[in-house]
Amino acid sequence: MADFIPTDPNFRERVAASFDRQAFLATIGARMTVLEPGYCELTMSPRPDLCQQHGHVHAGATTTLADTAAGYAAYSLMPAGSAVLTTEFKVNLLNPARGDVLVARARVIKAGRTLTVVRSDVVGVTGATEKPVATMLATMMCLADSPDPA
Repeated sequence: MADFIPTDPNFRERVAASFDRQAFLATIGARMTVLEPGYCELTMSPRPDLCQQHGHVHAGATTTLADTAAGYAAYSLMPAGSAVLTTEFKVNLLNPARGDVLVARARVIKAGRTLTVVRSDVVGVTGATEKPVATMLATMMCLADSPDPA
């Protein structure tokens, strides 16, 4: 993994404030557990109301976790006074989403001035065992001079 240097020394506070404003993430119970320059890890505990008809976490919730982790990995490298938006992603669902917890781990592959490419992997964790659930390749856009609303 590349070592990235954030342009904003207060990136943790900026990212955390943005994360806290996302009501949908609170609805699905997503938590940010790790944030480093160019890296973000989110977790979510499966619940029956997040599952589809077969009892697995719905692909929408799994994709949300992957996309959000990717967005904040990219946002950690963006300058103060900017905002981040997803411009595209491709997700592969690898196995049914189940486990004691789902973990999304997103790493920036290439950080650009406007576009940042991120890989986000979701695993289902049961005890000490991890099983791949989904992998995503995403492109994030930096909106300069467009801070997240306070």
